[in-house]
Amino acid sequence: MAEQTDHGKRPVSAVLAGPYGHPFHPILVTLPIGAWVSSLVFDIASRIVEDPGFLTKGSVWLIAIGVLGALAAATVGFLDLLAIPTGTPAFRTGLVHMSLNVTVTVAYAVNLVWRRADYGTPDAVGVGQLALSAASLAALAASGYLGGKLVFRHGVRVVDEATQAEAFEHSSRRGKHS
Repeated sequence: MAEQTDHGKRPVSAVLAGPYGHPFHPILVTLPIGAWVSSLVFDIASRIVEDPGFLTKGSVWLIAIGVLGALAAATVGFLDLLAIPTGTPAFRTGLVHMSLNVTVTVAYAVNLVWRRADYGTPDAVGVGQLALSAASLAALAASGYLGGKLVFRHGVRVVDEATQAEAFEHSSRRGKHS
């Protein structure tokens, strides 16, 4: 059992997925999350300001950046999924997390293609496009919850407790906390 628990903590490839205890996936997901949250802010603002053209163009760029970032995060995240033993609750959670992320990325790619048809027009973002972004972001939040569950509940790609305990040991040389 201990070997199976430890298996989900170690990377399939440290070079590609990040070293033990420091995976790359959580670092990479900040790009699509930030880009897509910002695109929704731009979408909403485009419906409020008098001259929305620069906001609608910015939103298109942010969605494109988010899709590219999501592809990078998905590649590394898939390697992390491969480290989890199949048939376990952690693996099932990882599959749902991945499926939601793929769905969100496809939804944003569809939204990008939809917006490219209107690119360059001075109009505000359409209600349908804004609604698709909002729904996609809600699904991304649900996926993020599951990603947190993988880490904080199941301990996927987190170092073992003995390694963690080293960070809380007092330094004998200094006699105080480091």
